[in-house]
Amino acid sequence: MKKLFLLVVMICFAGVVKAQNIQLHYDLGRAMYNSLEGRPWVTTTVEMFKADKWGSTYFFVDMDYTDKGVSSAYWEISRELKFWKAPVSAHVEYNGGLNYINNAFLAGPAYNWNNADFSRVFGVQVLYKYIQKNAKPHNFQLTGTWTMHFCDQKYTFSGFVDFWREKHTDVHGNNHDFIFISEPQFWVNLNKFKHVNDDLNLSVGTEWELSTNFATRNGFYYIPTLAMKWSF
Repeated sequence: MKKLFLLVVMICFAGVVKAQNIQLHYDLGRAMYNSLEGRPWVTTTVEMFKADKWGSTYFFVDMDYTDKGVSSAYWEISRELKFWKAPVSAHVEYNGGLNYINNAFLAGPAYNWNNADFSRVFGVQVLYKYIQKNAKPHNFQLTGTWTMHFCDQKYTFSGFVDFWREKHTDVHGNNHDFIFISEPQFWVNLNKFKHVNDDLNLSVGTEWELSTNFATRNGFYYIPTLAMKWSF
């Protein structure tokens, strides 16, 4: 899950109202934890953001790969409505995927802040979350997002943090009611360096998945990746 709603920062710098990127992640989880020996090595992410006069639309699709092909998929799509001057938007969202991931529907207010040059952007969402077929389907989710550019946009630090309630059982049969996950990303944007063509929209970097009781895991996990990103 990437949830980088703050792609809007790049959009503001570029002077356009839409942006897309494709990411390739080499996942180191199975090398770090014996309990993740079946975890795929490779994940691709496709993201799209588009703003219009009524607000903005965002989605991403994650796909995991083994030597047999695609082993799992997950996607999120959200819509923010804001045709007024207040910094608070109305947010609606859908989450879903393969491999026993229940449909989830979310709605609530979203607050976004940026500094004058959009080099620092932060967002907070307070959401009602309905998880279909869950033993306790009515839940909540708190989300924070950020994007920070450094050194004339040569470097970008971005990501999200989610905390939500969801009744579930881990691989050892322990019951849990809450899940935490954060995925900070750090990117080196090559076309912002001297003597690199402006059209080379390639970034290299890393993502760190930090989670507690996520999916069927028990306790805290730290899973880094090595990554590349091409922006359109």
